[in-house]
Amino acid sequence: MDTQSLTYLFVGLSFSLYIGIAIWSRASSTNDFYIAGKGVHPIANGMATAADWMSAASFISMAGLIAFLGKDGSVYLMGWTGGYVLLALLLAPYLRKFGQYTVPDFIGTRYYSNLARLVAVICLIFISFTYVAGQMRGVGIVFSRFLEVDINLGVIIGMCIVFFYAVLGGMKGITYTQVAQYCVLIFAYLVPAIFISILMTGNPIPQLGFGDTLVNTDTYLLDKLDKVTVDLGFNAYTENTKTNIDIFCITAALMFGTAGLPHVIVRFFTVPKVSDARKSAGYALVFIAILYSTAPAVSAFARMNFIDSVQEVNYQEAPSWFRNWENIGLIAWKDKNEDGLIQYSAGNALEGIKPDFSNEKGVSGERVTINDPDMTNNNEVYIDRDIMVLANPEIARLPGWVVALVAAGALAAALSTAAGLLLVISASISHDLLKKMFMPKITEKQELFYARCSAAVAILIAGLFGIYPPGFVAQVVAFAFGLAAATIFPALLMGIFYKRLNKEGAIAGMISGLVITSAYIINFKFLNIDLNSSEYWFLGISPEGFGFIGMILNFCIAILVSFFYARPPKNVYLMVDQIREP
Repeated sequence: MDTQSLTYLFVGLSFSLYIGIAIWSRASSTNDFYIAGKGVHPIANGMATAADWMSAASFISMAGLIAFLGKDGSVYLMGWTGGYVLLALLLAPYLRKFGQYTVPDFIGTRYYSNLARLVAVICLIFISFTYVAGQMRGVGIVFSRFLEVDINLGVIIGMCIVFFYAVLGGMKGITYTQVAQYCVLIFAYLVPAIFISILMTGNPIPQLGFGDTLVNTDTYLLDKLDKVTVDLGFNAYTENTKTNIDIFCITAALMFGTAGLPHVIVRFFTVPKVSDARKSAGYALVFIAILYSTAPAVSAFARMNFIDSVQEVNYQEAPSWFRNWENIGLIAWKDKNEDGLIQYSAGNALEGIKPDFSNEKGVSGERVTINDPDMTNNNEVYIDRDIMVLANPEIARLPGWVVALVAAGALAAALSTAAGLLLVISASISHDLLKKMFMPKITEKQELFYARCSAAVAILIAGLFGIYPPGFVAQVVAFAFGLAAATIFPALLMGIFYKRLNKEGAIAGMISGLVITSAYIINFKFLNIDLNSSEYWFLGISPEGFGFIGMILNFCIAILVSFFYARPPKNVYLMVDQIREP
């Protein structure tokens, strides 16, 4: 069976499994729809949490980022995994003991304020839609490359699958679907990593092969990669280029942002007991670490294989995978010196990528681009970093079934996170806005109906993000972690451990964190892109790390403002004491 047929088979079987689980676990109440009836075993919840967290960004993009950033990319590994330690120790058990459905529910109740609830809802919806856009882009890439389906049709198919199990099963359906998706994605990630590790270093354990010598030589993989990247004009692969303060702030923003992300936190509302929340966070960290400890090895293997496969190769004899990715615009080659050979080195291959509306395809809304060569350097290859994990098996010439498995794994990663995020949006609208604020007299049956309608609308909007992706999606990702760290995390942490904090302090803290972080990121990522360099940053801190500064500001202003207003009501003190009891 050829690779194409195997891909259809693997993807078809995985989709059938997800739909079957959704039918089996249909939600019949708001309790089932929002928090899976609080009946999920900690191990299953740990797997579902891992799948919910390991999105297209983790499966597709992270290794690609590290492959090109080198040691600087380690901030993503440290930040994203470190956030789960904070969750397990500081938030998960207490939020589970609170016993409600959503994060805005806790903030609104703890700070006895619908305005605080509304600020939390706005932040969570923005964060969630930012992530969903990235997931839909991942779905489109996989469908267009591996299934040879138009990107738009691929996004629509993904929408239909998510619609079926998210709207029908709610959190109950999503949870058990994510358990299956974790199994698919982790198997799909590890199998090619093990194959390539054996081929390159002779070591079957990628984490050890990463620091081993190349086959039949005494040269270590990382030493060879350092030499090759420096020879091509890049920074050495194992050296940092970021400052220590920037590395610290980015890592901190990612850690505290992770601990404040809504689709991660809500998973700890689904377990039977308070102790199970902490256990499931521990299991999630283990399940996530399996992929995250493999990612640096995958990154190094991919960068080394890519350079070896294309450097000084005649374009007419370029490997088939190069042409395949070139056909969908994620690789481009410009013969600057007209010698017919592919030359890969530091510098931009292209002067820019601009929308082309001069033909029928452009008018119809498809992403058609004009690529002008940048003649200020010798690099002739443009490569989208998101393809490194997906192309890795092809570059290494692995069997067709491994390529098909990676396609199924990438779709599992994207769809699992998309479903979790869409449910957060649904719950925020139906429970926090309608039930708690605007329509308090609706019945449970009506609330469940509105929850399903909200999920359907959210899926529709997410699909539009995939079909008409905003050009700033990559830039907006900085918003997600920055806002979560600067707004949600301080409100949750102080809500649990600082009883004196009143509603005025919490609202002032969240709004100040929101405003200062948003202003900083918008200034450097949208308004003054030319000034986006360390010499213009506050204390040398990049926009990706400024959420940490916003978080510190939130803490300070919240505590200061709270002293100018009355203490919280006695029932709030009692509630905090109750959720903190062992």
